[in-house]
Amino acid sequence: MKNRSGKLLAARFLAASAAAILILAASTSAASGQKNKKNNKDSSATDQAVPLPPVSDNDQIERDIGEMLGAFQIGDVEMMHKYYSDNVTFVSGDYAPPIVGWQNYAAVYARERSAFQGMQLIRRNTLIITRGDFAWAMYQWEFDSSLNGQPYQLRGQTTLIFNKVAGNWLIVHNHTSGIYPQPAAAAQQAPAPAPAAKP
Repeated sequence: MKNRSGKLLAARFLAASAAAILILAASTSAASGQKNKKNNKDSSATDQAVPLPPVSDNDQIERDIGEMLGAFQIGDVEMMHKYYSDNVTFVSGDYAPPIVGWQNYAAVYARERSAFQGMQLIRRNTLIITRGDFAWAMYQWEFDSSLNGQPYQLRGQTTLIFNKVAGNWLIVHNHTSGIYPQPAAAAQQAPAPAPAAKP
């Protein structure tokens, strides 16, 4: 009988221990699941894009000019178009008629760019002024490239007029002029026509 009672006691002890282990495992798993859910919520909150602080109009225009000029240098017309209004006007210092409309400019740019190899454009002394939904930016630039296999350098200045449309600043007018005579290195060469598709 002692033997039977001892076995019964041992069986109850094992059952209680097993139950305790199951309860402990379940509670640990539940706590872990809640913690993981909390961590998942936290991590999904951090995985989501955190809204950036608002950028000032001047900073946005500064960045847009840089990206537009980057696209100009690599010949990415579609990327350039992102920063220009469809009805933009272009005036150059070449005493040529204004170019009206993005599509007309894109055709001139593509034609003239094909003569240049490896464009580099450095922008300096940018001044940006905003007034409501309009702004203008002025800067000096140095252009370095090869034109038909010969070194070509030019420097000049540009004024851009912007209009804010649906939260985006678009260039509605581009007035660019090359400074003549060309810099000393290029002045020794025979003068080459200045590209009408300047920045």
